[in-house]
Parts: sequence; structure tokens; C-alpha cells
Amino acid sequence: MKKSLLFAICLIVNQLAMAQYAPAGDSLKTRWASEVTPENVWQEYPRPQMYRIMWQNLNGLWDYAIRPKGENNIGEFDGKILVPFCVESSLSGVQKYVGKDNELWYQREFDGSLVDKKDHLLLHFGAVDWKCVVWVNDIKVGSHTGGYTPFTFDITHALKKKGNNVVKVRVWDPTDEGEQPCGKQHVKPHGIWYTPVTGIWQTVWLEEVDETYIDNLKIIPDIDNHTVTVIPEIVNASSDLRVEVTVKEATENDRGFHRIVSKGQSINGEAVEVAMPVDSKLWSPDNPFLYNMEVTVYKGNKTVDDVVSYFAMRKFSTAKDENGIVRLMLNNEPIFMFGPLDQGWWCDGLYTAPCDEALEYDIQKTKDFGFNMIRKHVKVEPARWYYYCDRLGIIVWQDMPSGGRGPGWVTDRYFDGALSRRTPESEATYKKEWKEIIDYLYSVPSIGVWVPFNESWGQFKTPEIVEWTKTYDPSRLVNPASGGNHYPVGDILDIHNYPDPEMYFYDASRANVLGEYGGIGRKIEGHTWVPSKGWGYVEYDTEEKVTDTYVEYANKLLNLIPRGFSAAVYTQTTDCEVELNGLMTYDREVIKLNEQRIREINLKISNYFK
Repeated sequence: MKKSLLFAICLIVNQLAMAQYAPAGDSLKTRWASEVTPENVWQEYPRPQMYRIMWQNLNGLWDYAIRPKGENNIGEFDGKILVPFCVESSLSGVQKYVGKDNELWYQREFDGSLVDKKDHLLLHFGAVDWKCVVWVNDIKVGSHTGGYTPFTFDITHALKKKGNNVVKVRVWDPTDEGEQPCGKQHVKPHGIWYTPVTGIWQTVWLEEVDETYIDNLKIIPDIDNHTVTVIPEIVNASSDLRVEVTVKEATENDRGFHRIVSKGQSINGEAVEVAMPVDSKLWSPDNPFLYNMEVTVYKGNKTVDDVVSYFAMRKFSTAKDENGIVRLMLNNEPIFMFGPLDQGWWCDGLYTAPCDEALEYDIQKTKDFGFNMIRKHVKVEPARWYYYCDRLGIIVWQDMPSGGRGPGWVTDRYFDGALSRRTPESEATYKKEWKEIIDYLYSVPSIGVWVPFNESWGQFKTPEIVEWTKTYDPSRLVNPASGGNHYPVGDILDIHNYPDPEMYFYDASRANVLGEYGGIGRKIEGHTWVPSKGWGYVEYDTEEKVTDTYVEYANKLLNLIPRGFSAAVYTQTTDCEVELNGLMTYDREVIKLNEQRIREINLKISNYFK
């Protein structure tokens, strides 16, 4: 085919795709929204810690339909939706409400002839909220519940090797009318509660693998014993497999060459323990050094799988200082962890950032502001978000997304009320999804603290949940319930106080932190979600007043560090819907405070122990 004809065909196809897509509604947009197209939407490989070469992105335009729950005769689809944006978002091109009485259907085709007959084909979903069933060529290939974690189906035996294959997805999500984890989503958004997120909201992709392949990597660094342990989870494993781990370090003036630092091997399904140099480079916000790693599975002399990964040598712990105050420690040194409450919402994509550049932007600005930590609030992000925290040097406190009914809220003493108002089914759902979240994020270097509960939202059996979390992942700290209800368990006592910092409760046996404060509001005309609505815990109308108040609160916080605070979280990174208390507007266009002044005071706080 002549190049001119091929170009003309591609141009027509692109024009047809564009003609079928436009952002829906007139809601606030970020600067990146205008650059989103069906051809370029989220093209990056979605899993930086387990990269393979042979993959195919399925993001783009899919058919969609909204039908009553239980109605399997879809008939004609309603139109096109841009995956991976949820159906309620503007960038999906749909912006429609689904609700608990309906189900959302998706469908698209892909070419199965590209797959080698000897290979297996995996269908990956980054995240689908909340319950989904998947078919390929009308053959059911799997189902999943949980709105925040990735899942995979081997679809090899459902494929047609010639021509197009059809993948179909059915999703049901009751949002806050169910008891499953849903974070800040609400069927009637108001105040601190936001628009529902239903369906696919992270990348969908295909990946070619051998019959035997690595399904997951569990990476455990140990700076005290100078080792890194790698536990590969292998599908169709056998005793004749050999796993080799090669640790590499980029050389100065790196032009693609990486020096081999160390190697390790194992057979019989054993973990691979790699000896690291005594002078290994340690990861920290000041020096976020990452080692590259290659994990290869051999059967005899044949390579059956090979993935590229990375890790960091770092350690999170607590210890008492010279005054007997328990402090948070990084790499056996005290550190004051200071950062914003980051909810990860976008005015145009809701749960999904418009593009990878936008995803990185929030983290880079957090770093620019002088913070060294982010509390990821009742939401879990795509793997690439954590990669940027790893690479840029931001410690993460990871919340469990809230859901279900909680007991009363007591903030100034240990709680002695009812243990749970959740059903047994709701408790089981929480435990399943919390384990899946920890499994998903276990190897992320930047995550230093797990937060099972926020305040009393859906809180139940806190001592049991904390004990399980500590046992399942002893390498990280556990903050039992940010803001209470409080129990004398875990590593941290976390209180909330708005708007300014106060210390009204103290535990001599754990690290004491201010898990939320601030919330200084400022409305910026032309950059609000709802022009007639908006609020902050306190509100001012100029950059100078907001900045002066921020610095006043920060100085109060500084004075509370010698009294016992070891970390603090300022509310919040950006405005969120009608909340106007962000450091930036919801569209990320305006920084609402004097950036240089807040950076100066923030660095005093985050560098307190240096």
C-alpha cells in the first residue's frame, strides 16, 4: 500500500474517532483536558515496578450502555465512552449518573491474531469501581469486586485467533448506598462528599506471557542487614524453575548503561535474597535513590519470563529521643513528616487524572512547596502515581478508602463504645479489599504508613485490624485511625484539629501526630466547581491573608514539635468540588498562597531534625 494512501486512511480513521468524542458538559477543566484524545489517552505502561515489553493498550473509545440491574439484553449501545475515565466524568464524554438500580456495560474489539500461538494473553484492569464481570467472545473469563486494586484474567482459551475479538464488561456500583469502600463518593454530592465514580477508571491492557509467568513481586529491603529479598509469585510454577534477580545502578552521565550491583538466585520456589553493598545508597526525600532490578525466570536454559522493576533501600520505624518522646524514623534517623492531605480528585476526570503529566504535577508541586510527605486520603491511586512519589522523594501515608457505618466519634480519650455497626458481610468486604490494597502496594518504596481508618468512618474492631496489618506488613508503621476513635494500639496516635494546630491528647508510648489541620479557604473566581457555592474552615479573600494565616499556623506547629508532635498533615493539596481550602484551585491553574513564603516555613518544619 502506498504511503500516501495509508496516511489518508489513518487520517480518516482519526477524524472519525475524534468526531465520536468530546468532553461532556460544561464543568471546570484542567489545562490538560484539551489535549486528551481517543488516540493519546493514557498510553504509558501502567505498572512501573513490573514492566514487560509485549503489551497492548486498550484505552480509547468503547461502546457503553446503562441498563436496569439484572437486564442482560443490552440491545443497542447508548454511545461511546472514553476509557479510562469513569462514566460520571466530563472526560469520559458521557457524564451520566448510574446509581445502584442500574448497571454499566462496556464493549470493544481487539485483534487476537497479534498473539503468538505459543503465548498466553492476559487482560489487565487497573481498577474498576466496584463489582464487575468480564466476557471475551461471550465466554465469561472472570469477575472482581473492589474499586481500587488491579486484577487480571488469562483469556487465552476464549480467543479467536483470526479476526477481531470482543471484550464485554458489566459493572455495578452502589456508591455510598452500599457498605463497600467508596471513600468520598456520594450519590448526592455536598460539602465534603463528591461525585460518584462508576466503572473503569484506570488503564485496561493486554499482555503476552508464557504459560509460566510472574504474577507479582514482593520486594523487602533491609538496610540493617544489607539485603533485599524478592519473592516472585509465579503462575504455573514447577520445581525446575530458577529465578535470577539482578540489581543495577545507573552510572553517572548515564546513556542507557547500568552497572550491576549484585545478583541472587533461587530454585524450589524459594525467595531470592540479594546481598547489597554495606554502603548502599539509602532512599529519602532529600535523596530519592532507586535501584533498578531485573527478575528473570528460567526453565533449564530457556527464559520463560523477564520483568524490569525497581526498589529502594529504606526503613521506617519509631524510636524515643533524648527526652523520651517517641519519634518517627527514616533509615534509623528522626524525621518530621509533613505534607498535605491529598484526595486525588480532578474536576474533569474525577478519580482519573487527565494524563500522566497531570498526575506527576501534583506530586512535584507538593515537593516544590517544601513538603516531604503526602497523606493519600481515602483513595488508592494508579501505580504510576506511587512511582512519581518514589522518584521525586515523597513519603506516603496510605489511607484505606472508607465505607460502611461507624460508631460515634470520640477524639480526646480512648474509645470504649460499640465495636462495630457494620454487617458481617461489610466487615468481610473491608478485610478482603484492605488485603488486596496492601498486596498491590507492598513493594512501593515511598509508602511508610498504613492508615486503616479515617476518624470513625466505618471503623470496626480496630485492635484486630491493626494487629493483622502489623503482622502482614511488619516493614511499615500503622496509624490505627487518623483522628480517632483512639485505641492504644499500633505505632501512632493521630489527632485532628481545625483550623489551627493544637495538642489536646498525648500518648507517651507511640508517635504523636496531627493528622489534619488547616483548611484555609480562598475563592478564586472562574476556577470553582460551583460558582455559587464553596467553603473552607476559615476563609479569606486575598493571597496575603491566606498566606499570613498559613504561616501563623505553621509557627504554632513548630512550637508543638518539641512538646511531642512528630508529623502533621495540612488540608489540602487542591480544592475539591465545593471545598475551597486547597493550596491550588481544583483546575490546578492558581496557587492560592505565596509559594515562596510557604516553602520557607514548610522547609523549617520538614527539616526540623536535621
